[in-house]
Amino acid sequence: MFGQQIKKLRKDNKMSQAELAKQLKVTQQAIGKWETGKSTPDTDTLSKLAEIFQTSVDFLLGREAPSIADVFPFEVEYEDEGFGIPVIGTVRAGYNALAYNDDYGYEYANVRNPEEYFYLIVRGDSMEPRIKDGDLALVHKQPTLNDGDLGVIVYGDNEGTLKKFSRRGNTIILSPFNPDYEPKIISGEDLNNVYIAGKVVETKTKW
Repeated sequence: MFGQQIKKLRKDNKMSQAELAKQLKVTQQAIGKWETGKSTPDTDTLSKLAEIFQTSVDFLLGREAPSIADVFPFEVEYEDEGFGIPVIGTVRAGYNALAYNDDYGYEYANVRNPEEYFYLIVRGDSMEPRIKDGDLALVHKQPTLNDGDLGVIVYGDNEGTLKKFSRRGNTIILSPFNPDYEPKIISGEDLNNVYIAGKVVETKTKW
């Protein structure tokens, strides 16, 4: 399974074995052995592969990793003020999926592909003063984030957290806006327990 995943991702990205080998600083023969199942890379190289292909180590290894696409589809309705986007209370890592808990109805937003979005009720003060407890965050469902993106990230089987995302090599940093809180630094094997629920595209205050 691993070899098939690597080969497909490489071809989908229009990348030769030689180009991939250069990025990983390994031989082309090593890539060939991975793709034919004769060998597998070490943990550090797996993390680099996941970073190159913007995916997870679990996906590379053929595991049924939690994915935002695996959850039940939300129904959306259109009114004059836009599409009704579901409002939820929490995001958690469940068995083979990300689970949305606590249905709080709908909030309207003018977006394309409304089924790709959800609203999350912000809890706590770690993102103050910009984002306050009780605010609504409009989240686009996606499994990856770029440096500086504001995202909803689930670590382990805990509740999802809204934080500023950044990556430094093989380390992920989840930063709050509130200076009273310390950033969460995740590295090594712990990266396998990080699941991205989506990117925050806007927030609104509910009065």
